[in-house]
Amino acid sequence: MKKYLLLGTVLLVLVGCSTVALTGRKQLMLVSDAEILEASNLHYTEFMSTAKVSTNAAATKQIKQIGANIAKAVETYLKENGREADIASFAWDFTLVQDTTINAFCLPGGKVVFYEGILPICANENGLAVVMGHEIAHAVAKHGNERMSQQILAQTGLSVAGVALSGTSEQAQQLMSSVYGLGVNYGVILPYSRKHEYEADRLGMIFMAMAGYDPASAVAFWERMTAGKESSVPEFLSTHPSDTKRIQAMQNVLPEAQGYYKK
Repeated sequence: MKKYLLLGTVLLVLVGCSTVALTGRKQLMLVSDAEILEASNLHYTEFMSTAKVSTNAAATKQIKQIGANIAKAVETYLKENGREADIASFAWDFTLVQDTTINAFCLPGGKVVFYEGILPICANENGLAVVMGHEIAHAVAKHGNERMSQQILAQTGLSVAGVALSGTSEQAQQLMSSVYGLGVNYGVILPYSRKHEYEADRLGMIFMAMAGYDPASAVAFWERMTAGKESSVPEFLSTHPSDTKRIQAMQNVLPEAQGYYKK
């Protein structure tokens, strides 16, 4: 029985393999784009039903413009590299909400939300582009889909993975909630999330450079972010890399990103 279970797992992994644009990293995909987009759109609708849209017209306009610029550059790159099919899953939307939390997020499919609390850390147009590039990178790399797929195998087992592939929206909703409220699986899920953050940092710097924003601003942004923190949790308990490691990784990526910089 164990042999057949292992074989089934291997087959699922082989069937559900994909690669990340630009980096070429192989990733596990057990949930369809259509299903995760349906779940994502429902979560976005629920969030916006209680969120307050910002009345800061200037900042809102700037965020929407920067988002549109980077999204256009990304789609151009995908078309030029034979990945037109990836574009079909994007429905870009860029929103600023009234909230003092220092945060921003992107749901699968391209719904990007900035909180007003992050604006002082961004400081300028390039700083906003750092955050925007990072969030768009999560959507382009389909990290939400990948994390849901990891969650299926890590927490619910092979038998439920088969059900998840059947395309029922209710299960997609449950999986989405699980992914965005991760528990205590430090050995698998959290380290993998840190890998996603590093990848989004790298891709984000490249994407902002493609759109004409200086990727060197990413290092300055995270230095400002670090300076504003009073404390931080240990990296092994966090879904994000430590600030020191993150900044170092960005410095290492900078020469690559500069190669895409169009002033």
